[in-house]
Amino acid sequence: MSYQFHETVLREYDIRGIIGETLGAEDARAIGRSFATLLRRAGGSKVAVGYDGRVSSPMLEHALIEGLNASGCDVVRVGMGPTPMLYYAEASAEDVHGGIQITGSHNPANYNGFKMVFQGRPFFGRDILTLGEMAASGDWLDGTGSVETREILEEYVTRLLAGLVGVNPAALEKMRIGWDAGNGAAGPALEMLAARLPGEHHLLYTEVDGNFPNHHPDPTVEANLADLKTLVAAKSLDFGVAFDGDGDRIGAIDGQGRVIWGDQLLMIYAEDLLKTRSNATIIADVKASRALFDHVAACGGQPLMWKTGHSLIKSKMKEVSSPLAGEMSGHVFFADTYYGFDDALYAGVRLMAASARLGKSVTELRGAMPQMINTPEMRFQVDESRKFAAIDEVKARLADSPANVDGTDGVRVTTDDGWWLLRASNTQDVLVARAESDSEAGLEKLMAQIDEQLALSGLTRGESVGH
Repeated sequence: MSYQFHETVLREYDIRGIIGETLGAEDARAIGRSFATLLRRAGGSKVAVGYDGRVSSPMLEHALIEGLNASGCDVVRVGMGPTPMLYYAEASAEDVHGGIQITGSHNPANYNGFKMVFQGRPFFGRDILTLGEMAASGDWLDGTGSVETREILEEYVTRLLAGLVGVNPAALEKMRIGWDAGNGAAGPALEMLAARLPGEHHLLYTEVDGNFPNHHPDPTVEANLADLKTLVAAKSLDFGVAFDGDGDRIGAIDGQGRVIWGDQLLMIYAEDLLKTRSNATIIADVKASRALFDHVAACGGQPLMWKTGHSLIKSKMKEVSSPLAGEMSGHVFFADTYYGFDDALYAGVRLMAASARLGKSVTELRGAMPQMINTPEMRFQVDESRKFAAIDEVKARLADSPANVDGTDGVRVTTDDGWWLLRASNTQDVLVARAESDSEAGLEKLMAQIDEQLALSGLTRGESVGH
């Protein structure tokens, strides 16, 4: 028996497709069989399975469990919840050796997919391709696994609250915060968490609805924060926190409604953490502001720029024993007193803790940041066969440039005016560009350099496309 996936489904960081078109129950069953076979060969036997609030998730969960069981793995069902709750189930239970979350993350309602963890490490890239190869050749073990259900929501929320241990209770009690779950899978966990947090909490859209009736659950798009901004302004709250569809990415605004982007959140977390862990390595992706790297160094830390992608960042953290990392996309990873995975609920708790420990409001912390002028992330269509080649061409042309050229992930070029970035997306046929300067004139110069390099490779910065 063998199985062939649609060519678009097996991605760099996860498995993702359109329900009824490129992804269905047969795919979920095949993923279960391949994953269980790999895990058993590595000496594991038990997998935690969770799912998000999408309409198609229960159907995929049923088929996935069938596949895992058919290849001899036992399954622990943790039910519907945010992706980090599944990560927690895998990290905290000694008898669990792997985890699979069924989630479409921040994609439209008709998408769904799978995020996986294998014996405590992220499962991505080559691992995912291996699942496809095993399915295509029918390289599956046979067996019969069991299924049990574990209620872990309350235990998970208790673990989130530990992020406030040792923080001055009086400072926390004064806080007034808005939260927007965006009808995503984090809603029930957020309700339970807010009821137990000190301070005053105002919640939006905690009812799980896979059709996302109020706004799309991607907190890195400013338009999706409009309702949270209205709430914070109407009730004069200290700050607001928003989540993506599966609760592993955070968005935030201060009391004045200013967005606190992923790299700016990391500045706050780093300043707090480095007070007790001086010289720690703090990782951010290549899209992050120079202001972040400068701030980490000024606070006594070692800034490290790394490749974009939550799985790549998690792997690097383990390699260099980093206690904190983050991405522009709102993935934040705490490995000091936590497990090192991306958990937006925990990041929300840690924002409260950081503000209290630093003795400054989130608005003050945001206001103290340097005023950089930067472009949004520009994404434009480039043929799959050209995207990596074009980046290589740019690197070759800039080999003798007097500017500082960093090739960690694409090309990041630093000049006296600031910096610009061109990189190929690992998940789509797009190039991503970004630039940052401390002046409008500087930004124009940097954009001209991007356009010049694209033109030399026969490309133009076309219409921006979404994720």
